[in-house]
Amino acid sequence: MSKHIDEIEFTIFDTETTGLNPGSGDRIVELAGLRVRGREKLAKFDALVNPEKEISPQAFAVNKITQEMLKNAPGIEIVMPKFLDFIQGSYLCSYNVEFDLNFLNNELKIIGFPALANQISFDILTIAKRLMPNQQRYALWFIADKLGIKDRQQHRAFSDVEIAWEVFNKLKDVCQEKGIADFPSFSSLFAFNPQSLGSATFLKISQIEKAINLKSRLKIKYLSTKDAGISLREVIPKEIRQDTKSKYLIGFCCLKKEERIFKIDNILGLEIV
Repeated sequence: MSKHIDEIEFTIFDTETTGLNPGSGDRIVELAGLRVRGREKLAKFDALVNPEKEISPQAFAVNKITQEMLKNAPGIEIVMPKFLDFIQGSYLCSYNVEFDLNFLNNELKIIGFPALANQISFDILTIAKRLMPNQQRYALWFIADKLGIKDRQQHRAFSDVEIAWEVFNKLKDVCQEKGIADFPSFSSLFAFNPQSLGSATFLKISQIEKAINLKSRLKIKYLSTKDAGISLREVIPKEIRQDTKSKYLIGFCCLKKEERIFKIDNILGLEIV
C-alpha cells in the first residue's frame, strides 16, 4: 500500500552563500535544515560555516552575514558530515532546490565526499509553479503571501527554511484537495530527479508505447499545466516526443475532440482501454 505524503520524512533545507556561482568559487556560509513529518517538526539543524573567503557585497546585502560572524565558525569539513547524518533517511526539499544542491555538491567535492547523485529531492518552487500557474512572480516571500503566510522573509537560512516549510504544507494541502495524496503520485509530479525514482516515468512511457503498438486508447488522469486542474481523459495515443527538459504524449483527446499534447510528468495515472 502506498504511503500518504504526511507519513514521509522530509528535510526542508536552505543555504546562504558568498555569491551565486559555486563554479566560480562561491561557498556556503550558512546551512540549515528542518526535519519534518506531516505538520510535525522532528529535528533542527543550523550552522554558520567559515568559507575561507570573503562574502560578496551582493550576498551581504541580502543575508547580512559578516566576516566577523564567520571568523570562529567551523569549516565545511566539520559541518557537512553532521548535516549528512541529519538528513539520512529523509527526502531533501528546498525552495529552488537545484541552486542549493549545486552548492551542497560543490562543498562535498571540496572535502572529497561523493555527490548526492541519487538523493531524491523536491523543489517547492516547482510545486508552486505547477499548482499556482500564472503568478506575477515566484519569489518565496511572494508565494508565501499569496498563500496567506505573513512571516517576513529574513534571508537567513533557518528563517527561510521555516517559511519554505509553511509554503510546502499549504501546497501539500492543495495536492490533497486534488486527490494527490500518495507519495508515488506526488513524486511522479514533483521529484527534482525523477530518474532516481527508478521505474515511475519508464513505466508510463512503456504503457504509452504499448497502447500505440496495440492501437488502443488510454485513460489518463492529468494535471493541467495551465490551471492546475485535474481531469480524466481518454486519449488515442499517436507518439512520444521529447525536448531538452521533458517528454510528451501526443494524441487525440476524446474529451476535447482534437489532438493534444500531454506532459508525461503531469500524468498521474494511466491505463490501456
